[in-house]
Amino acid sequence: MLKNRHFITFLIGVIITAVSIALLLAHIGFFEAVENKLIDIRFRLRGAIHPPDTVIIAALDEQSIEQHGRWPWSRDKIAQLVKMLSASGAEIVMYDIIFSETEPNDTTLSNAMNDSGNVILPMTFDFNKPGAPLNQSQLHNNYYQNIQNAYKFEQIPPINAKGIKLPVEPLANVAMAIGHINMLADSDGTLRWETMAIEHNGYLFPSIDLQVAASYLGVPQDRIVLDATQGIQLGKKRYIPTNHWGQMLIHYYGPSHTFTHISISDILDGKIAKEQLYGKIILIGATEAKGIFDLRVTPFTAEMAGIEKHASVIASILDDKFLKSVPRSANILVILFFGLFLSVTVSRVKAIGGMILLIATLVFLFLSGYYLFTLKGFWLNLTYPAVNILFIVMTGTAFRYAIEERSAKQIRDMFSSYVTARVVDELIKNPNMAKLGGEKREVTILFSDLRGFTTFSEKHSPEDAVQILNEYLTAMTEVVFRWEGTLDKFIGDAILVFWGAPLKQENHAELAVKCALNMVQRLVELQNKWKSEGKYVLDCGIGINTGAVLVGNIGAVGKKMDYTVIGDHVNLCSRIESLTRKYETRILITEYTLEKIRHLIAGGGLSHVSIAGLDNVIVKGKEKPVTIYQLMNLDTGSSSMLTELGNKEAVKLTEK
Repeated sequence: MLKNRHFITFLIGVIITAVSIALLLAHIGFFEAVENKLIDIRFRLRGAIHPPDTVIIAALDEQSIEQHGRWPWSRDKIAQLVKMLSASGAEIVMYDIIFSETEPNDTTLSNAMNDSGNVILPMTFDFNKPGAPLNQSQLHNNYYQNIQNAYKFEQIPPINAKGIKLPVEPLANVAMAIGHINMLADSDGTLRWETMAIEHNGYLFPSIDLQVAASYLGVPQDRIVLDATQGIQLGKKRYIPTNHWGQMLIHYYGPSHTFTHISISDILDGKIAKEQLYGKIILIGATEAKGIFDLRVTPFTAEMAGIEKHASVIASILDDKFLKSVPRSANILVILFFGLFLSVTVSRVKAIGGMILLIATLVFLFLSGYYLFTLKGFWLNLTYPAVNILFIVMTGTAFRYAIEERSAKQIRDMFSSYVTARVVDELIKNPNMAKLGGEKREVTILFSDLRGFTTFSEKHSPEDAVQILNEYLTAMTEVVFRWEGTLDKFIGDAILVFWGAPLKQENHAELAVKCALNMVQRLVELQNKWKSEGKYVLDCGIGINTGAVLVGNIGAVGKKMDYTVIGDHVNLCSRIESLTRKYETRILITEYTLEKIRHLIAGGGLSHVSIAGLDNVIVKGKEKPVTIYQLMNLDTGSSSMLTELGNKEAVKLTEK
C-alpha cells in the first residue's frame, strides 16, 4: 500500500509538472500577468541603484512654465535652448518633443540644430491609421541597415505600424539622428519593455534611446546590427538582448527623480555652470508640469515621466547592464527540478512537513530568482515553477490525507475491538507496524475458558446465561486491555488473546503472565460478588504459550476478515488450557513462556508469584513433549519462587 501511495503521488507530480511545462510553452495570459507583477516586486525589493552621471534630464517642469510661459513654446525659444546647451559642451541633446507641425521659426531652430550637430529628434508610429507613403529621402538612413538572420521574421514578424509621424523636413534634415518614442505598455498598463525595432513600410526603425546611446558611443548606423528575434549588436562590445518581437526588458534604475534633474528655466536663465552639462547626454522632456501629460506606470511607481524611462534605457545601454531572460530550456529545467524533487518527497512527509516543505521550496525559488535578477541581471520565470510547486504539494498532501484517512478507518475498524484506543492511535500514526497481509512473528498467546458454564446455561434461562457471561467477558476484556493485549476473539465462553502484534512488544510474555494473574484476581472478585448475590459461581482455566505464529488479516476477502493468529503454538496453547482441569489449577504456562520471563524471577521483575514445574506432556496432535508449569499469585510481600520440574518422563495425553 505504501509503495503504491508513493508511486501514485510521484505519478501525479509528474503529470502536474508536465502540465506546468505545457502552460509555460503556451504563454497563458493569466500566468504571464502574474509573472509581470513578480518582476515589479523584484524591482521594488532591489530598490534604486546609482545611475551614471552621464545622463541628465532637462525638465520641462512647473518652474519652467511659470517663468517662460505656457507650453508649447515658440521654436526660437527652443533654438535658444539648443544654443545654450551646445555652448555648455553637451555631447548629445535628445528631445522627447514631437516637431511634426510647421511653424514660422523652423528655420531658426533648424540653423541652431545644424550648428550644434548633436540634436536627436523623435518620431512616432500609429498602429491603427495608415499614413502617407515614405520615400528614401525622408528616412535619412534612420533605420536598421544591417539585419542578421532576417528569415526568422517570417516565423515571428516584428511589431508593425501602419502610420508614421516624422519631424518637419527642415528639422529632420539637420537632426543628428531620429528614433521612435512609442511606448507599448503591458496589458495591465505597466511599461516594462522598450520596443527596439518597429517595422513600417518595409523598414525597421530603432527607438530614440538606442539612437542616443549609439551616437554617444560613436557607433554609426551601419554598425548597428539587428539580430532578428534575438537582440541588437551595438558595435563590437555591446549586445542588447531582446525578446522575439524586438523588445528589451527595461532595466529601471529606480523611481522618479533617480536621475539628475535640471529645470530648463535654470538653463535658459544661465544659472547652470557649463561643467554640469559638459560631455553629458541631455534629455529634454516634460516631468511634473501641469497640462503636459507624459506620465507612465512603471514597476516602481504609478506615475513616472516618460523622459525618465528614456534615461533608464539609455543608461543601461551605456553601462552594458541588461536584464536577460534565461533560456526557455532553463525555465523548463527549473520546473522539472522542483517538480521531480517534490514528486518524490511530498508523499514521505506528513501534513505539517508538507507545509514546511512548500514554504521552504517557495522561499528557495524566490530567493534564487531575486538573486539572479538583482546581482546577475537574469530574469527567471518564477510563476510557472511556483504554480507547479503549489499544486504538487497541495495535491500530494490531499492525496496522502485521503489515503491516510482511508488507512486510519481501515485500521480503526479492524483493531478497535481487538486492542485499546491507544494502540489503535499508534497504529494509525505508524500503519507499517501492522502488516495486514500477514507475517510470521513471535507472540505470547493466552487462552481462557470458563468452567461450569455449560452446566449453568442448561439450568438457567438464556437471559441469565447471557447476563453472567457478558459480565465475565466485560471484566476480563478490561483486564486484557489494561495489560495491552490484543483481544483476538470470544469463542463462546472462551477468550483468545495474544501479545506481540500488531505492535511489537519485547516483553510480550511478561505482559501475558501479569494479565493472567490479574484475570484470576478479577475472577475472585466476581466470584465473591456472585456468592453474595446467591448466583452460580463460575471458575476458569488459563493457558499461556509463546512461539512463532502466522499473524495477520485472515478470512474471506470482501466478506469476513479477522486479525488473528494461527499456527502450532496457538493449538498448543489451547491444549495447555484444557489441562488446567486435569491438574486442578487455574493457570498453566509452557516452558517456552518460562524462558522469556525467567530473568524476571531472578531479577525481581515478577514479584510474589510461584512458578512450579508440573509435568512433561505430549498433548494430542503433537509428538514433542513440552514442560508445563503452574503459575500462582503469592501473598503480597512474598518472594517469587521458581521450582524446576527436573527429569521426568513425558506423559502422552490422548484427550483434547
